[in-house]
Parts: sequence; C-alpha cells; structure tokens
Amino acid sequence: MQHQDMLKKIASGSGFIAALDQSGGSTPKALKGYGIEEGAWSTEEGMYDLIHQMRSRIITSPAFTGDKVLGAILFERTMDGSINGKPVPTVLIERGVVPFIKIDKGLEDEANGVQLLKPMPTLDALLKKSKALGVFGTKERSVINLANREGIAAVVKQQFEVGQQVLAAGLVPIIEPEVNIKSPERAAADQILLEELIKNLDSLPGTDKVMLKLSLPTKAGLFEPLVKHPRVLRVVALSGGFKRPEACVELAKNPGIIASFSRALLEDLRHQMSDAEFNASLGSAIDEIYAASIK
Repeated sequence: MQHQDMLKKIASGSGFIAALDQSGGSTPKALKGYGIEEGAWSTEEGMYDLIHQMRSRIITSPAFTGDKVLGAILFERTMDGSINGKPVPTVLIERGVVPFIKIDKGLEDEANGVQLLKPMPTLDALLKKSKALGVFGTKERSVINLANREGIAAVVKQQFEVGQQVLAAGLVPIIEPEVNIKSPERAAADQILLEELIKNLDSLPGTDKVMLKLSLPTKAGLFEPLVKHPRVLRVVALSGGFKRPEACVELAKNPGIIASFSRALLEDLRHQMSDAEFNASLGSAIDEIYAASIK
C-alpha cells in the first residue's frame, strides 16, 4: 500500500483501528492483563521485550488482517522493532493494515480540568523517521476531566497545533482529546468539546484532513457533525475503560464512528494460551468490534 491507498482505506474501509500503543507506565498493566506479572522481568528492556512479543503475536495472528483491522497504532519502540526480520510497519502493510505511531510523551499535571500534552522537542525527527518506515499517521492524547471551557479550548488548540506539524511532515494526525468517562461533568464536557473541535476544524488552513479519536459521548449521535465535517477523514472511538461488550454497545449507537480500542480488544488474551486458543480469542474480539464498527 502506498500513501494514497492507505488514505482511501482509512477514509472508506469497513473495520476498525487497533490500539497497540501502551507505553511507559501502562506497559506493566498491559502485561498483567496478558497474564505476565511484574516479577517476570528485572529490567525495563526485559519488560519491553515481553510487550513486543505480545504485540508480535497479535500482529502475526491469522485473525489480524486488513479485512477487518484497518489500521494499528504503534508505540515508538514497537515501530522501531522487527518481526521475523522485517520492520513492524512493513509487516502490518503486508497484512493490509495501515500503521500509525503514538507521538505524545505523556501528560502535564491537571490545570483547568484538563491535562495538556507534555512538550515534544524531538517530534520533527520522529515524524521523519516514521514516514521513512512507511507509517501513515500519528496519534497524540490529551485528557479532559471537567467541563471547563478554557481548559478544553486549550486542549483542542494544542492538539491542532501538533496536528498541523504532523500534516506538514506528510502524515495524517489522529487528534485525541479524551473525555474521562468517569467525569462528573461528562455530558457538558462532550458538548464543549464538540463546539471547540468544530471551531478549529473550520479554521484549519489548507485542504488536508485530520482524524479524531474521541470518547464515546453520553448522548448518542452527538458527534455526527464531526463525522460529516469536510476536514475530517474519520472519527474513531476509544473504549475509555469500558469492557468490550459495553464499549461495543455504546459504539453501535453512534453511526459513522468506528472503534480504536486497546484494552477492550486485548482483554481476553493470555500469555499462557496455545496458539489455537490465542487466535480464536483474538478473532472473536475482532469480529465483535468489527460488527459494532460497521453497524
């Protein structure tokens, strides 16, 4: 797949985007969910080797193909790694899966009810490296905890500034201002976010499109104007802490939005499974998320 092939697949393909980008502090939790306790490694390198083995097993599973998985978001170390002697993005592309890269370096402390992106001083170099490896797009995550308009406006402004830097490098940004599903002001935060996103989309220079990754809204169909916006390539949803069955039910209430699940995709997979058990479990999860994404 060349860039234009990937663009067409992401814009109009049937399926969802797998989030395989757990990093830093979230890696031990991901490994524990996979059945590997913290004592199984003694160094950070050993920990990352284990998560790479998990991701490699997922990516090479017969169930994980471009027929239902449109794309996969990678952690930088995964992108830099290899599977059977080939760069991971190359392996994904050969399987019909469009590669993305997580570019954020974590979150600032909360202020005005939100957590902004930490500075990314080496972003230009990362974007150049990613494009050379065949990566199509990026993802950067901020968090919204309260319905504070000043805070939400700052999150969206920062996200679009980073997005324009990504577009200038020839990649497609997934803008991810996540509303915390446990927020006591979730519905109001959803509405303010919608307004701020439309404002920034309407003033986006040039003609390139961006993607949006959003928490599933409390009001079904709320984000339909974003799905239909001419500057949006695709709207995807994170599971945000919902278990897969509930996440799929909520997703199916929002036509035009497809999944980009992480925990909800991987929650039934275990290190101890035989290959047959692993592939069957992953295939079942993919089928369930695919069905909710195309409903």
